[in-house]
Amino acid sequence: MTTTPTAAGRTAAGRTDAPTRREQILKEAARLFAERGFHGVGVDEIGAAVGISGPGLYRHFPGKDAMLAELLVGISERLLDGGRLRVGEADGDPGALLGALIDGHIDFALDDRPLITLHDRELDRLKDEDRKRVRQLQRQYVELWVAAVAELYPDASRSEVRTAVHAVFGLLNSTPHLDTVGRRSMEELLRRLAHGAFGALGR
Repeated sequence: MTTTPTAAGRTAAGRTDAPTRREQILKEAARLFAERGFHGVGVDEIGAAVGISGPGLYRHFPGKDAMLAELLVGISERLLDGGRLRVGEADGDPGALLGALIDGHIDFALDDRPLITLHDRELDRLKDEDRKRVRQLQRQYVELWVAAVAELYPDASRSEVRTAVHAVFGLLNSTPHLDTVGRRSMEELLRRLAHGAFGALGR
């Protein structure tokens, strides 16, 4: 089965590969940027977190700006790729597709919380080209959800469907602000809440 890598070497199927040095750097950069802000973290600190000298990072990235761009563009690409993969695997079943999209986004929201914080705080720091790329990828990802939800709830207006999709994203992407109750319990709660929110379209 084809899998889609996430920010730290994980895959959409849940298998964990040993992260590359670049992935290690990005993971620690994301954590530090989320904790202390982009300008509050130096290259030397990122290097120390992965056991290499600050200047050694320049063999992998030209600077912090490049790390931030790869983190935010990269996760947008991976979410879209994972969504497209799930569309193919659902084989035209909108209920199965929506369930798979929800589960995939929950994995992201629970496992890559620093990237959610980074997106909220630091997106405007990207170069115009990179920021536009993130927005473009996000719009395409949203449309995958809108199509699945609209097919599952044909009596809902397109405006209602789009509003519901964005509301569920807000719900799922709230994880950096939540106290965890255990990975499995949080996953199950978020799944129930997301399905319940979409279910309101059928009432």
